[in-house]
Amino acid sequence: MNGRVRVAVLLGGRSSEHDISLASARSVLAALDPERYDAVTVEIGRDGRWELGTGAAKETVAETLPVPTASVPATLGEVDVVFPVLHGPFGEDGTVQGLLELADVPYVGAGVAGSALAMDKDLFKSVLRDHGIPVTRNVTLREGDAIQNPFGYPVFVKPARLGSSVGISKAATEDELATAVELAFNHDEKVLVEEFVEGVEVECGVLGNREPVASIPGEIVANADWYDYSAKYDEGGMELVVPPRLSDETIADVQELAVRSFVAGECEGMARVDFFVRDGGEVLVNELNTIPGFTATSVYAKLFEASGIPYPQLLDRLIELALERHERRSRLSY
Repeated sequence: MNGRVRVAVLLGGRSSEHDISLASARSVLAALDPERYDAVTVEIGRDGRWELGTGAAKETVAETLPVPTASVPATLGEVDVVFPVLHGPFGEDGTVQGLLELADVPYVGAGVAGSALAMDKDLFKSVLRDHGIPVTRNVTLREGDAIQNPFGYPVFVKPARLGSSVGISKAATEDELATAVELAFNHDEKVLVEEFVEGVEVECGVLGNREPVASIPGEIVANADWYDYSAKYDEGGMELVVPPRLSDETIADVQELAVRSFVAGECEGMARVDFFVRDGGEVLVNELNTIPGFTATSVYAKLFEASGIPYPQLLDRLIELALERHERRSRLSY
């Protein structure tokens, strides 16, 4: 990158993960080198309104715009690159990525197809199965379907297109399953009933475009019955063990499957791939997050820190990847 780069950090969003996004964005803004970047913020409220700011970690909003508006693409088009730090629906699912494509502005992370695919756990696992990548088993329910559970108990029930364990339940009985399905349908029109996998929960970061690389994986030790929202975000809710307490061969398998999942899912830029590892070393992909939690102490950042890429350098690399992809795609004929 030559000269100062104008970066718009896109934060907030309409989803239940709004506050997590704000924390991620504050870390990004604090770590962007002021000698290299001019940062502004574009905050999307829970009500869908867009607020334009100065880029300071704490700031007074300068202007408020309703959405949709013709001004938004123009505003975003004035920067060199957009860094979406949005989690969940209306930000991580391809919707914002489509807007940025229309505005013809480079942006960090997966494109429209990769974002939408990874957000839909049902479709994503179908694509991975087609590529011969082992995934956790599930059945998919749509509204009006009879509840099915061919896996025995316990099982996990989750909305197909939500993140951060929102709307997810662990069901140990038929009655609990019915309650869990009802809860999940409050969040989505498609619900997964997923087998319970006894084993180690492992996460692995991926970074890159055409030649993605995997981080050192980390083992998740939840200080709860399972890795729910509280375990993910409350102080002391989990411990991250890097590297995981697995054989070198199994760790290599995790890294290989992380990259294969990233490529099969049409991802670019970044992703965090979540796994279960059974006793004996069988590795199963659970899901992939295209915009993982992004504070300096989030799992994704910690894994690359352990892999030799400190947080500020990780941000530099992601911005370089965004600019590289935009330049590469600009040579295509439409």
